[in-house]
Amino acid sequence: MSAIVLNDKFEEASKIALPESYKGINPHNVWLYVKSYQAGLRANTAQVKTRGQVSGGGKKPFAQKGGGRARAGSTRSPIWVGGGTVFGPSNNRNYVQKINKKQKKVALNCAINALAENGKLFIVDSISVESGKTKDAMAIFNKLGQRDVLLVKELIDDKTFLAFRNIDKSYLIEGNELNAYLAATFRSVVIEKAVFDKLVEGA
Repeated sequence: MSAIVLNDKFEEASKIALPESYKGINPHNVWLYVKSYQAGLRANTAQVKTRGQVSGGGKKPFAQKGGGRARAGSTRSPIWVGGGTVFGPSNNRNYVQKINKKQKKVALNCAINALAENGKLFIVDSISVESGKTKDAMAIFNKLGQRDVLLVKELIDDKTFLAFRNIDKSYLIEGNELNAYLAATFRSVVIEKAVFDKLVEGA
């Protein structure tokens, strides 16, 4: 599988073959990473109070016998209005799903290889918009002719960030932010050569 190399005008110039280690990876690794990544995004803020946490209810509401009513020991019982909740959500729950570093790298390699198979992996020397204008960034986006694009830059400068931030079908990240989830989410990826070289260096 090969990545498409673009020139300064974002036109196809040549191709670079991916390392052999990128081939034959079980895509289940990508699924495991995506599952772990999305689990890590959960806010875990939903919480209710049990009968032991609701304030009040210290005194027995009425006598045990003689009233003709069912006995009650506290007004904060779950069956009372204003009482605690039974088996409600608690923010003590941990949603983290562990995945080791080797599997993270394998998942990313699999996602990158899938992009290359579909001709959606592009390499360019530099992604830069010195003017900082969205129209100039949009011109680059239109030249690529893709439905949506993940742009991977070694270090993001302020001008390039400003230029791309208002284009809803593109997403600009730095090289250390690239992961299997983002690579699998976008239909095409444009990556700077410096980042690509680091990516395949340990393959």
